[in-house]
Amino acid sequence: MKLASIKELEAYLEAYPDTDTLELLLSDQSGYLRGKRVSRSAFEKVFTEGVCLPASVFGLDATGTTVEETGLGFETGDRDGTCFPIPSTLVPVPWHPNRAQVLVTMVDENDEPFGANPRQVLTEVAEHLTAKGITPVIAVELEFYLIDRKFVKSTGLPQPPVSQKTGERSQNTQVYSMEDLDDFREFIDCVMHYSKVQNLPADGVIAEYAPGQFEVNLYHVNDPCLAADQATMLKRIIRQAASEFEMKATFMAKPYIEESGSGTHIHCSILDKNGDNMFAANRDLLQHAIGGLLDTLVASQVLMFPTQNSYKRLGAGTYAPHARTWGWDNRSVAVRVPNSPEHALRVEHRVAGADSNPYLSVALVLAGIDYGLTHKMTPPAPIDGNAYEQVPMELTDSPRVAVRNFTKHQAFANYFNPTFQKTMLAVREADIRLFNKQISALEYEILIG
Repeated sequence: MKLASIKELEAYLEAYPDTDTLELLLSDQSGYLRGKRVSRSAFEKVFTEGVCLPASVFGLDATGTTVEETGLGFETGDRDGTCFPIPSTLVPVPWHPNRAQVLVTMVDENDEPFGANPRQVLTEVAEHLTAKGITPVIAVELEFYLIDRKFVKSTGLPQPPVSQKTGERSQNTQVYSMEDLDDFREFIDCVMHYSKVQNLPADGVIAEYAPGQFEVNLYHVNDPCLAADQATMLKRIIRQAASEFEMKATFMAKPYIEESGSGTHIHCSILDKNGDNMFAANRDLLQHAIGGLLDTLVASQVLMFPTQNSYKRLGAGTYAPHARTWGWDNRSVAVRVPNSPEHALRVEHRVAGADSNPYLSVALVLAGIDYGLTHKMTPPAPIDGNAYEQVPMELTDSPRVAVRNFTKHQAFANYFNPTFQKTMLAVREADIRLFNKQISALEYEILIG
């Protein structure tokens, strides 16, 4: 496990001598950033001795309450783990003068990486490929909605934001609309500026298929953990920038029932020891990788659909894949091979919701690829045309079924450590119980009137 050195801190303070506060950030299993702030007097200690945070941050339900079934709460006395900064993640917080942030990772009482940490899970999965001399190259695309801070009074539901340019509420559903980009130019410029300050390779913003929906693309990197780090930091930037323009940004998978959902798309190619694209050099390897991704697809859903809302994203014609399908340059399938030059030949995994944890989504893609390469799996024929009309739904709309599908697939036992599996499944079960206890307004309307 690579940790940041005190020299990195010293170099940063030389460049930013007025820094007086440091934010220590840790991604929980749901992708929420947890952590603490420390003053300048504690900076050196953080980099040399670490800082304590409760291990139970990896066992929280949707409300932020510790799930005791994870074994991380009172069973262990709510024991701390020690967190250390991750190399190259110490950057300014551009919206707060004299403040810096750094991502951290946790070790247990034996100074071993803590298994329930999603970043550690990704590290372990990636090692299956790197041990074979394979370097994964990852690019992440994030879809999200901008919404008005004020919900509709009569319904309590969210609504699209008011354009900063026109003063009118956004109603446009034109994908790739330049008008939408102009209407929210100041917000987009802010996102790109903050990304530059924090060294994030955000390389483009597009308008998506619904009012207020956008996508930001990150440039590919040959370090899976770095790719997930950058996606995690970018989500924070997008939320912050939205708040500065009197809006909210949401990564809900399905904020509006009648509009398209939001996803996290993972692009992946693999390089050999010489840095050459292995998919381009050997199309059989591409087929094996796709075969593994499709074989593990249904079992992956419990991680790629982390909330109850995630399952509402499914449906024909929504650009949310619903079955084990793949195709060439086809956006109706689960695994798309984009139209690209040979040196950039890659797969695009389109299943994960925007609410998914980037570390876990990337880990699932790498696990599926490695599983397919190891077992030389062969996918079915590629889909030409509308996959929704040709293949029935295979993904489930039930979170409890998704849990069962994960536990039944034997492949994941080789990729996801027991500590992570125990905590993740306990959290998912707790969330299912939590949401099953809620009674919707529709139920009252229909059953009482």
